[in-house]
Amino acid sequence: MTDGDKSIRCGIDTVQLARIERLLDETPPADREKIFSAAELSEAGQGSSALPSLAARFAAKEACLKLLPRETALGELGPLDFTICRNGYGEPAVTPSTAAQAILDQYRLEPIAISLTHDSSAASAVAMTSPRKTQLTALDRLAYRLFPVRRRVVFENLGRAFRGKVSEDEIGRLARAFYGHLARSLSELVRARFMSPERRRRLARVENIEPPLKAWQKGHGMLFLTGHFGNWELTLPAAAIAFPEFHGRFHIIRKRLPFALDAVVGRSFARAGINVIPSRGGLQIVPELLARGDAVVFVFDQNASARDGIMVDFFGESASTFRSLATIALGTGAPVTPGFCYRDVDGTHVLGFEEPLETIDTGDFDADLYANTRNYNAVLERMIYRHPEQWFWMHRRWKGDPRA
Repeated sequence: MTDGDKSIRCGIDTVQLARIERLLDETPPADREKIFSAAELSEAGQGSSALPSLAARFAAKEACLKLLPRETALGELGPLDFTICRNGYGEPAVTPSTAAQAILDQYRLEPIAISLTHDSSAASAVAMTSPRKTQLTALDRLAYRLFPVRRRVVFENLGRAFRGKVSEDEIGRLARAFYGHLARSLSELVRARFMSPERRRRLARVENIEPPLKAWQKGHGMLFLTGHFGNWELTLPAAAIAFPEFHGRFHIIRKRLPFALDAVVGRSFARAGINVIPSRGGLQIVPELLARGDAVVFVFDQNASARDGIMVDFFGESASTFRSLATIALGTGAPVTPGFCYRDVDGTHVLGFEEPLETIDTGDFDADLYANTRNYNAVLERMIYRHPEQWFWMHRRWKGDPRA
């Protein structure tokens, strides 16, 4: 629920200890983990002392759900989407699930603050959050003024993703931050040309590399799902230097870049052992590459032609989306792992990976093609909401059905 100041969201809940006691008595131990996480049950302990602790956590979960009433009413969120445990300072803290964090990011909300109390008969909790306000730099404002390319497209695309979720002022700040991000990225690409390989390697770090490496060991090769996030033309080669054993075994499918930028980026990729496959006519060799255990990166967030695309929801609006990634995943059994680049607050570039996606394969090819492609778009949406100023909003992603 939101209080009188619409910039603040506040959820309050009180629960009687007797109610939680009945709940615990009537719920088999295995089913308790549908309400409380294993960490919560462990931290609460055993015996009589566990009751007020679990009651306070239950009230806290309910308070957190009240911060997002629409998604809670639609059944998109539940008690397990908010874990209430103590942080390193011994204070109660909220850890949202991946789904809950994605919704918080959609509304550009700060981390949830929580306060718990209980007495001999009841436990209460207050959860609060407020909108994040994008902080602008002088470069953001200057780039926005000096580089007005496709400004209308940028605002239209930001509106598709954020209108109704954040203020128009915040959409304007995100637009300015996006143009500043472009200016920084171009500057970084130019400066990287004159750096030694060791210095370029220090520009980027890799996070959560274990999931794709584990999936790779299954012997079907690897498909990576990504988009135009961060300064990916700089980050991918810089990160690849840290893995010399895979030199020449990474392949990226992408369109040509404009002007001399394609040659600059192409040389950087080649030095790092990343092979570029042209998006037009290059897909035929992908099964062969996967069969020998290589990895293929799909830049998946551009508008697809009538021949290559199917209409799939993206940010609530149907968009022509490449069918190739789902087709190859279904045909080869290669796992699809999301990966994304972003510029951290300290200026370093991060290449992060998530757990491989489960390929939906029911035997109905058309239905499976759509379901998997929609799943890929949903992953991209979640990534974009996480660092919205660092996605390429300038692209005309929604052109309608090219077959019309």
